[in-house]
Amino acid sequence: MMSQTHQLSACPGCEEPLESGDSFCEVCGYDLTAVPEPPNDRPTVAIGTNPPGEAPVNGQSTGRPTPESSAPGFGDDAERAADPRTPAGHGADGTDDYDGGEDTADLPVVQRPTVDDYPLAAPAAEQPQQVCVACRAGRIDTDGYCENCGHAQPRERDHQERELGTVAAVSDRGLRHHRNEDAFAISEATLPGGATATIAVVCDGVSSATRPDEASAAAAAAANALLQESLPQGTHPQQALHEAILAAAEAVNVLAADQSAAVEHDPHRHQNAPACTLVSSIVADGLLVVGWIGDSRVYWVPDDRSAPPARLTEDDSWAAQMVAAGLMGEAEAYADDRAHAITGWLGADAYEIDPHTASFKPDRPGVVVVCTDGLWNYAEAAQEMAQAIPADAAARPLHSAQVLVGHALDGGGHDNVTVAVLPFPMLPQGAGSAYANGTAQR
Repeated sequence: MMSQTHQLSACPGCEEPLESGDSFCEVCGYDLTAVPEPPNDRPTVAIGTNPPGEAPVNGQSTGRPTPESSAPGFGDDAERAADPRTPAGHGADGTDDYDGGEDTADLPVVQRPTVDDYPLAAPAAEQPQQVCVACRAGRIDTDGYCENCGHAQPRERDHQERELGTVAAVSDRGLRHHRNEDAFAISEATLPGGATATIAVVCDGVSSATRPDEASAAAAAAANALLQESLPQGTHPQQALHEAILAAAEAVNVLAADQSAAVEHDPHRHQNAPACTLVSSIVADGLLVVGWIGDSRVYWVPDDRSAPPARLTEDDSWAAQMVAAGLMGEAEAYADDRAHAITGWLGADAYEIDPHTASFKPDRPGVVVVCTDGLWNYAEAAQEMAQAIPADAAARPLHSAQVLVGHALDGGGHDNVTVAVLPFPMLPQGAGSAYANGTAQR
């Protein structure tokens, strides 16, 4: 008998890729607990990317890199390859690393359930027994799996959309992961002078950690709550965002103390500290503020597409660290197997938390794209992101977020995908910003 089901990368019956802790194949129902122990000589294949360059905002260097190559990576599976918390020989979610070169033409196609697959709600006393959306016969256990075929049932977080007057966000499970480990929070706050501040927080759970979905949800909620409290009190947005990231880190740390909340249907997962990355943007009174820790990103796309777009964040990754320290050139660093291993995250086992923040004052209207690597792996360069987002993004942010998620799914959807779109309007002629003297810092 297998002692750890997460050591399998594919189902022995149908070769469907497996997720961490699967007890049954979600496609053919193969009982994975009866599979013999595999040998311990599986190689780990990490996927690299080409080096970034730099793009300007307002004709000035932002100090943030914009990749020149569109070569895609594949999310946490690549980025956590060199993370000491990831077991040797396994990718971020406990499976073998996906190398993107396997011929999947003969693999079964899994149709994602639609709203028609869900039973209609009924009063508690009359609630019918939930039926599996895959086999239409099995009863669903308390962990959300079919007792007949083992198929995981759709969760509420599999696909989420939200729209406010000045911001919209969409999050999707993707086509490979068995759950959505991303989370977001969007909101508006009234500044002391009466102007509206728009807030977007996007978090990506680290798949090699325990309860990454809870970590991302806790971090997004905590950061958003602090910004909602501090901005109306007159705190400068850049300072408020710095404090919000620290509050998010504390919220994730609290989860580590609660070992009783371990996932019951995943008893073989190594129990380590919940972890996630975070990226956030605030549009407030003519100022654009970004803050992050990890490798989720913020892009600036001007409405006038003749002006250059830019990436406003710099990844906390092994490759970026080597280049910044002058130890390796960009080409050498990004060709290394460790290139996408993240070096910064929120979690009790993280190094000292050092949030990055920066402020910008664009000289023209545009949109801000806040996203996880589930999107930017398919639109890595700033120019590619500008081409992927609709031209009317400022007027239709929800539609634009939906289009960007679709772009990632069409590209393969190998990771969870989350994106928020914030229009950046110009202040009326003669209007001054309360943050005219805001400066960028890290």
